[in-house]
Amino acid sequence: MQPSRRQIVSLAAGAAALSAVPRVARAQNFPTRPVHVIVGFAAGGPNDITARLIGQALSERVGQQFVVDNRTGAGSNIGTEAMVRSAPDGYTLLLASSANAVNATLYDKLNFNFIHDIVPVAGIVRTPLLMVVSPSVPAKTVPEFIAYAKANPGKINMAAPGIGSPQHVSGELFKLMTGVNMISVPYRGGAPAIADLLGGQVQVFFTAIATAIEYIRAGKLRALAVTSATRSEVLPDIPTMSDFVPGYEALYWIGLGAPRNTPTETINNLNKEINAALFDPKIKVRLAALGGTVLPGSPGRFW
Repeated sequence: MQPSRRQIVSLAAGAAALSAVPRVARAQNFPTRPVHVIVGFAAGGPNDITARLIGQALSERVGQQFVVDNRTGAGSNIGTEAMVRSAPDGYTLLLASSANAVNATLYDKLNFNFIHDIVPVAGIVRTPLLMVVSPSVPAKTVPEFIAYAKANPGKINMAAPGIGSPQHVSGELFKLMTGVNMISVPYRGGAPAIADLLGGQVQVFFTAIATAIEYIRAGKLRALAVTSATRSEVLPDIPTMSDFVPGYEALYWIGLGAPRNTPTETINNLNKEINAALFDPKIKVRLAALGGTVLPGSPGRFW
């Protein structure tokens, strides 16, 4: 006996439902093993600190380790390419940042397309930068620094964690808007740049608050300005750059991304857990203490 059209439709619907069960179950059970978070900068910098903070929170929430994997070089492009080439299963993620957006326009030939090859999973934090100088620099204010730099053209070294990084671009913007001449010195991350700033090998650094805040509080470094339009709640005594350089503003965002073709269910599951972690008062307080503002939101955007 030939099955009726209604029976065929019912069988087809049942088969579709059965085939969906393993996929849904996998998404709901994700992750079942450690997840690697690639950071394109050295340990100790703002990206690394944020990755370890959110990774620990996610590990506690889902019961699997989120392991930070530092792949330095080329302004985070090496780490980004490694993530792009990984399996699109959610087990290798990228700690993406403003550096990736800059690199997309700065480099003519990359082995990946940031917009096309990477799926935004969730935003994490947005933070201003700080203009920080070595104690060997006599300037105590931005106007004094500008005067000092103009009196010593080409003799001031400016640290930058990679050519085209937000820190580097922020410094170049300062140079452009003030007419000072400083030499840009690239590093693999914020931590080694800070080390040389402390040692006097470089004299100025536009850096994330997280990288420098303890040295500022200890009096080992001097902060001249914050790059946001308003003062930082964590360092309220530091003036804004726009107080001295009208129109200047620079912000830094950080988020998590996954390879293109990562299952939507996995992206949504990760986004839900990340947002839940960001709403945790302990995480919000720790990010705020580093000068950041949390960026919870839907998948598909970093900021």
